[in-house]
Amino acid sequence: MPYDPEMVRPMREELSSAGVQELTTIEEVDASFAQSGTQLLVINSVCGCAAGGARPGVLLALKHSVQPDRATTVFAGQDLDAVNAARAKMADFPPSSPCLALFKDGEVVHFVPRHMIEGRDAQSIAFDLVEAFDKHCVAAS
Repeated sequence: MPYDPEMVRPMREELSSAGVQELTTIEEVDASFAQSGTQLLVINSVCGCAAGGARPGVLLALKHSVQPDRATTVFAGQDLDAVNAARAKMADFPPSSPCLALFKDGEVVHFVPRHMIEGRDAQSIAFDLVEAFDKHCVAAS
């Protein structure tokens, strides 16, 4: 059963207020992945490791000078069709909420599952993402 939208709103806004695009439908997921370039996908959730590590880590990483072309998010337990469509893009990885995936031209080049988020602080998660951004993304000129 999906979570109460009012309960989830602050958890969504934490990312969307920083410019991370919410994908709430299959069509939005497909349109985002139809674009070339790099894309960070955050599968957000209500759990403590999303609140304490994943979301703050993403926000820190997105302050880095090298960033993906797009940063997007779907919300597990909320936008079920969008989440399933996004997870289909990561078919080689078991479903995980939260998780972080960096794509380059539609292919996963870096993946951070829940077990690599749990128990880690935001700075450590951000550092891992920044390393992936430096390796796979083009610096803005």
